[in-house]
Amino acid sequence: MIAPNRASEQLPCLVRRFDLSATAVPLRVGYTVVSAYRLRTRAMNHVFLILTIVCYSASLALYLAFLNAGKKLGERSATVFLALGLVAHYFALLERSRGSHTVPYHDLYGSLSLFGWLLGLTYLVLELFHRQRSVGAFIVAMVLAVFLASNLAPPDKLTPPPAHGPVFALHVTLSILAYAAFALSFVLSLMYLAEEQLLRSRKLGNVVWRLPPLDLLERMSRSSVLIGLFSIAVGTVLGFVWVDRLHGGFWYYDPKYVITLLVLLLYAVYFFVSRTAAWRGARASKFCIFNFVIVILSFTVVNLYISHSHRYF
Repeated sequence: MIAPNRASEQLPCLVRRFDLSATAVPLRVGYTVVSAYRLRTRAMNHVFLILTIVCYSASLALYLAFLNAGKKLGERSATVFLALGLVAHYFALLERSRGSHTVPYHDLYGSLSLFGWLLGLTYLVLELFHRQRSVGAFIVAMVLAVFLASNLAPPDKLTPPPAHGPVFALHVTLSILAYAAFALSFVLSLMYLAEEQLLRSRKLGNVVWRLPPLDLLERMSRSSVLIGLFSIAVGTVLGFVWVDRLHGGFWYYDPKYVITLLVLLLYAVYFFVSRTAAWRGARASKFCIFNFVIVILSFTVVNLYISHSHRYF
């Protein structure tokens, strides 16, 4: 029994104990729900990760089989598996964004993974437009390598950029799409130089005859550069709009702006001179390769060590 004179003193303590025990139940339930959600997100992320690797690997194997044997059925199946891989890759990005509560390009993993996805998507569009699948083995191998590298990248411990919203998201997405399109034109230019060298040396095999004609490689490269030019132009304009919202002015000095405008100028020059008789062919392909070296410097050295507001885009 509690003495009457002490009951009034201990009553608030008993009430507080009762209140704490009552609120502990929903806290435990909430923690359980969050833990279950995280486990589900990780499980789904692993599922889509495996599906992406399987589909990309199957597509690569079928593209290589087509180059070796020239089977039409394998060629079409390679395109189907590439499309399935892109779908699984998209959901892998989506599940990871939901699990980390951030955009997929916030860290190195997301930026590389989104770059690989846009590279595969850009190639698929060009493949269907030009009706040429002989390039697929080289592009899918690159997409698969980038996807695997993105999953081996260390976690990012830096703070997120001070920008959000659809304008910023579209700015970053279009910038990475431009990088992907320029990477595709880089691979096509390398293929042009390699095929031209094989034709001049007369080292012709079954694989060489299944590669695209040189003029088709030129057209595909220009188409890819055109996609990149449109993406980087619109993305740059949206970047200035975002800077105006963030700093109250359209101009905020960042070395990334200078290198981006330089890349835009160089690829615009390539797009026009590659059509002229003096530059078309091997000279234009070498110019395109040089331009992509500038893109690599922009994506790596400038982003990571020089730029103030750009890290992985």
